[in-house]
Amino acid sequence: MVRLVVLLVVTAFTSLPAFAWGKTGHRVVGEIANAYLTEDARKSVEAILGPEGLAEASTWPDLMRSSPDPFWAKEAGPYHYITVPQGKTYDEVGHPPEGDAIFALERFKATLKDPDATLQERQLALRFINHIIGDLHQPLHVGNGTDRGGNDVTCSFFGDTTNLHAIWDSGLIDQEQLSFTEWTAWLLPTITETNRDAWSSTDPRVWSAESAAIRDTVYPAECELSFGYVFDHRETLRLRLSQGGVRLAAYLNALFAK
Repeated sequence: MVRLVVLLVVTAFTSLPAFAWGKTGHRVVGEIANAYLTEDARKSVEAILGPEGLAEASTWPDLMRSSPDPFWAKEAGPYHYITVPQGKTYDEVGHPPEGDAIFALERFKATLKDPDATLQERQLALRFINHIIGDLHQPLHVGNGTDRGGNDVTCSFFGDTTNLHAIWDSGLIDQEQLSFTEWTAWLLPTITETNRDAWSSTDPRVWSAESAAIRDTVYPAECELSFGYVFDHRETLRLRLSQGGVRLAAYLNALFAK
């Protein structure tokens, strides 16, 4: 009986949809972005979000997945990822009828540019843009179309049964045992002006192509993972968190430029 209960718990866990970067990763991206906002962008963000800020707002679209509202229950799910099969580009495959993360970015960007949009609509749009840009820098949120972005790849991570997607969402980040403010304090000094210039693209197709290239390198030969896997991918993890923060700021700076 105990064995059956354990099996049911593990099955339920591995069947749940994974959330990009987890709470800590998304907050790191938001906090890094906050350091690089222009004055115009900062004022616009504060006018929309008030004291909430980018770090706090970054996890809101994942929280709202549990809402029974039709937008969250039936429409918003595909807005967290895109699918680009190996050897293809996003423009070659496009978005499915229900939309995807890049489709959603354009939708919410239009909302923020609409002078007739309500404050509530603008808050939803900014929170989702914040979240999506983080999503697209997690390599497995640019899925190859065969395994739900690694959700179907069962692995053990330091002895715990999980899946490859969850390891990239939160396992690698949480293994460092740092808060989002500690992560940010460690990463910000490593981001040079040269980095920021090189990472200045506001085109989600560029970020997604990078993630697709990285994605194809993160699948392990065997799925009992621990320190070796962390060592192999630590610098990639740090790079994508840093790039996500810089790109979020660059996107908002361009969007809110006077």
